[in-house]
Amino acid sequence: MENYDEVLSGFDHNGPGIKNKLFGLPFSPELARMIIVPVPWEVTVSYKTGTAHGPQAILNASTQIDLYHREIKEVWKLGVAMLPVSEKMYEENNILRSLAASHIRSLETNTVSEANQLITEKINDACETLNIYIKNTCKQYLKEGKVVGILGGDHSTPLGLIRALTEQHARFGVLQIDAHADLRKSYEGFIYSHGSIMYNLLKLPAVSKIVQVGIRDFCEEEALMMQRAGKRVKTFFDGDIKSFSYSGKTWASVCEEIINELPETVYISFDIDGLDPKYCTHTGTPVPGGFELDQVIYLIKALAKSGRKIIGFDLCEVAPDDTEWNANVGARVLWELCNWTGVSHGLLSAN
Repeated sequence: MENYDEVLSGFDHNGPGIKNKLFGLPFSPELARMIIVPVPWEVTVSYKTGTAHGPQAILNASTQIDLYHREIKEVWKLGVAMLPVSEKMYEENNILRSLAASHIRSLETNTVSEANQLITEKINDACETLNIYIKNTCKQYLKEGKVVGILGGDHSTPLGLIRALTEQHARFGVLQIDAHADLRKSYEGFIYSHGSIMYNLLKLPAVSKIVQVGIRDFCEEEALMMQRAGKRVKTFFDGDIKSFSYSGKTWASVCEEIINELPETVYISFDIDGLDPKYCTHTGTPVPGGFELDQVIYLIKALAKSGRKIIGFDLCEVAPDDTEWNANVGARVLWELCNWTGVSHGLLSAN
């Protein structure tokens, strides 16, 4: 069996990427230092579908990224690999998504019956089974000392990884980049809804702080939850960030404020709809406004350079389109998340 150095010695990082390997890199999950777990799951999406195709589409697009980074040395040496996309998980997602869509139509047309209760119970049970599976999968790699990230699917998918991290870290913060607050107790009867991920994280005592950035679409229930959570939730609304810039406040100073709200150990939860919709035209629930891609990369870079340790991350809600644009953007976001997380662990060196 080849070792890490042998694999690198035979790899041309200036040549074409290896097909069906994340970023075209030569690493297997056994050799990799960082593992990406794909979760092709979008059972509870409430508007447009397509995010279940995100992991495979991002994998396909990722081989077109050139393996040079102006600010990080020898990024191809990080050692990142993606697990295979589970066809079984994808098929179960399709079956349950069909049931969920029927339930949502009943809610929207006020034709709810006893069958709706059975559907929500079935889906809630299936989502919890998924959470347990993801947690156990991630724990396996965390115990081996690897860094783990989730590639969704909808924004409900990282709960299992974050639960696993609570068994390794007594306290940590979450940096949430998102258009939505995701603080609903449940949505449409689904307790593991994509709109409830942050509410579910607040149930975990190890999650000491959630810092939300770019929020611009939320309901009254979520606004009240922000208030009730006290110092445990800090929200930087998209409208406020824009107003700061109009009055001359720099993005660098805003990033400093965001980072100062976070503890020394941080998990990044990145919903692609935190970006301007021009970058994510097919995402499930796009919202006008949002960030330029370079702005968010600057924030992630500043977080890593602050000395904080990024213990894990997720990228969710990327839905591919016919032009591959959405997958291309998603692949580049994932590339930056992987590399700056590697810097925070001392696996890579920044200039």
